[in-house]
Amino acid sequence: MEMKYGERNIAEGQLITFPNPRVGRRYNIDITLPEFTCKCPFSGYPDFATIHISYIPNERVVELKALKLYINNYRDRYISHEETANQILDDFVAACDPMEVTVKADFTPRGNVHTVVEVRHQKNA
Repeated sequence: MEMKYGERNIAEGQLITFPNPRVGRRYNIDITLPEFTCKCPFSGYPDFATIHISYIPNERVVELKALKLYINNYRDRYISHEETANQILDDFVAACDPMEVTVKADFTPRGNVHTVVEVRHQKNA
């Protein structure tokens, strides 16, 4: 079966950045991605989360459509809650090199367990 154009866009999705229009000014960018999904690496059951990214840009800013496609690429991945937050942080830092960034993965409760994983990165001066 042929891959649909949206599936192809998601599969090819990479974090794209563009120049920060206000280099030198400290300002915060908050992004919420409420439709995150992946699969539990142990059970295969789907996990759902809201991903919050808050960052202070340096020289580059993330392009939002590219971020959406990158996040959607997780939907068929078998990945733990902890690794999800850490992998998103690592990829975001590699793409944007922000001054500071926090990634918070707030997973929907399943089996009476609610998990929130928050990871941070700060650029060394």
